Amino acid sequence: MTVDEHQMIEEIRSLVVVLAERQQQKQFYDIEEFARLVGREPFTCREWARNARIFAEKRSSGRGAYYQWVVSHAEFLRYQKEGLLPRRK
Repeated sequence: MTVDEHQMIEEIRSLVVVLAERQQQKQFYDIEEFARLVGREPFTCREWARNARIFAEKRSSGRGAYYQWVVSHAEFLRYQKEGLLPRRK
């Protein structure tokens, strides 16, 4: 197998992983997973959650007193169909 063939196989493998993650239905996504699914940066998605542009909630991260944003699968589907919620005034 040549270097080019090996590189091509690795690229295909990484694309399959991304596609599998998109097909996998979870009850909740952490903000990093949600960001990857919608093609945005985690910082942007955290700002959307903080500003109530998406429905998200803070849950215990299992790291002591630190909480993390999580987004439900239902909200992920709503975002795909409708986009961001309007800005609060």
